[in-house]
Amino acid sequence: MKSRELLRAVLILLVIAGLAYIWFTPSGLQRAPDISVQTLTGPQQNLADWQGKPVILTFWATTCSGCIKEMPHLVELHQQLHSQGLEILGIAMSYDPPNQVATLVKARKLPYTIALDLDGKAAEAFGKIRLTPTTFLISPDGKIVHKKIGELDMNYIRTTIKQMLNNKNV
Repeated sequence: MKSRELLRAVLILLVIAGLAYIWFTPSGLQRAPDISVQTLTGPQQNLADWQGKPVILTFWATTCSGCIKEMPHLVELHQQLHSQGLEILGIAMSYDPPNQVATLVKARKLPYTIALDLDGKAAEAFGKIRLTPTTFLISPDGKIVHKKIGELDMNYIRTTIKQMLNNKNV
């Protein structure tokens, strides 16, 4: 009886491992939705326009302490890697008043692209995002390689982006 339960547990683990392998191998990664958002400075930003570059896309809110804490790290990452091809897109949640977003962006001197998700369609497209920060790392070929709810592990993100940039995928 115990050997049958052990065999069943091993088979379940193998199935889970197989599914994880399929999900995390490059051909099994989910493509990022092709969204278009209104930037704070005016023009529309289409995610597809950054095809060929690694992209950090983060959903944030002005009232989110984790988002605010993460901003200096994103600024530093932008300063270090933007010239090599990294793009960062911060999307303010639909419930954030645009004037409040603009005030915070100016006060924090955010150099990366900030967009307003006025109708909530971007958050919907990325899986009905409700919690902030929720961040996606998108590879140059448009696939989501990392998703994180909460604050990022900046060392991991930096290392992964540098690998993408070193592979000359940009």
